[in-house]
This record gives sequence, structure tokens and C-alpha cells, in this order.
Amino acid sequence: MREWLASWRFLISRRWLSFFLAVIVLGIGTWWLGEWQFGRLDDKRERNAVIEANAHEDPVPVTDVLAPGTPVADGEEYTVVEATGTYAVDDTLIVRYRTRDSAPGVQVVVPLVLADGTALVVDRGWLAFDGPTDEARDAAPEPPAGEVTITGWVRVDGEGDSTEVSDGGMRAISSTAVGEALDLEVYGGFVELLSEDPAPAESLDPPEEPDTGEGPHFFYGLQWWFFGVLALGGFGYLAWDERKHGPRGSRVRSPRAGH
Repeated sequence: MREWLASWRFLISRRWLSFFLAVIVLGIGTWWLGEWQFGRLDDKRERNAVIEANAHEDPVPVTDVLAPGTPVADGEEYTVVEATGTYAVDDTLIVRYRTRDSAPGVQVVVPLVLADGTALVVDRGWLAFDGPTDEARDAAPEPPAGEVTITGWVRVDGEGDSTEVSDGGMRAISSTAVGEALDLEVYGGFVELLSEDPAPAESLDPPEEPDTGEGPHFFYGLQWWFFGVLALGGFGYLAWDERKHGPRGSRVRSPRAGH
């Protein structure tokens, strides 16, 4: 037994202890990354459950779901809402850099002013366009004039610098940023348009169906855990190899045949 223990004494050398600590750090890192990927998978599944529960139900009044200055509640995204008002065409905004099938384009956003003077931020749809923001505004088809009833999906506001409104455009939609830029009292969140009554003379491309795929997170999580197991297995193999054959740098190489 003593001889067997003595054969492993090299593991308490500085070189092997440092190697072991590096493997432990690597193992913890790969475990955490795997957990992160599985966490993203859980988030995706929760979002998919919300979409499947809401996206194809009958419309409900917008006031049942949204309120001025209030963020979209958990579980309400992709609820189909209905609202009646008048489009503030002069306040049209452009969401830049929105491609579809590799084609350049923009989203056209127009506030819908309701009877009480509050406004609902409406993404009316996608326009194939490659040019300056002011030209995109001019190229966008006009919405119906006068009172119009819309239905659409509730969407959560974007965040960060991309929501800043400048020169009539932005890169992501935030009702807060739109309200501040246009000096309007707006409902929290925004609506992706599904229908308008009366219908416009020319329509924009409607929103794409929400993605309910789970993505590659499950396999990415397994891969990270596999890397951690591989690192531990590699440490064990190298330790066994050195115990059996001695340090690699001090091994005597066999002479080549014929020399």
C-alpha cells in the first residue's frame, strides 16, 4: 500500500498541483457555461409558452392589457389587442436596418391617437427600402385616414441606446423613447399590426410569425459539460501515464531501428 501511495507522490508537486487547479477552474467554467445555456433554454420555452397561449386568440381591448407609461406585464406579450383611433401621420418614425430574407428594409411606426388623447405606438409593417430615413418616410404607404380600428400583437419595448429617436428614426422601438421624442402620452409597449379597418390603399408587409423554436441551447449545454468531463478525464489519463512511465521529459526514447 505504501509503495502504491508513494507512486502517486508526484501529484503533490507544484507542477501537478497547478495543473489540477487549472483543470478545476476549467471544470467550473464549463459547468457554469452549460448551466447558462440550459437557463437560456428554459427562458426560450417560457417565452414559447406565452406565444402559443396568446398569439392566435381573439383580440381584446387594448386597455385590458396595456396602460399609459406602464411596461408590458409578464405573460402578456403577443396578446392580440384591438384599438380605435386616428393615425398621427406627421409623427411617422422609421426603424432602420431591418432585413428580411437578406433584403434591406425598414419598419414603419405610426402613433395611433385614441379618443382620450393617449397614443398607442403601432409598428405598421415592413417596407423593402435601402436609403435615408427621410426618403423611407416619404416612400411608406399612407395609413387609412380618419378613424381606424386596428388589431395587433403586443410587444415588449426595446432597451438601450438603439431605442434613441433621432432624425425621425431609431434602431429598436421603445414607447418611452417615442413618447418623449414626439411629446405624446403613450401606452407602454408597442403593437405589431395585424389588421386595419378600413384597410389602407396599399399595405406594408405584415409581421412574421414569432419564432417558437428552442434553438441550439440544449446541445450547447451538453457540449460545455462534455468539455469539462474531457478535461477531468485528460488529467486522470496524464496522471496515470506519468505514474506508469515517469515524467515525459525524462523518458528514455527507444533507438530507431537500423541506427
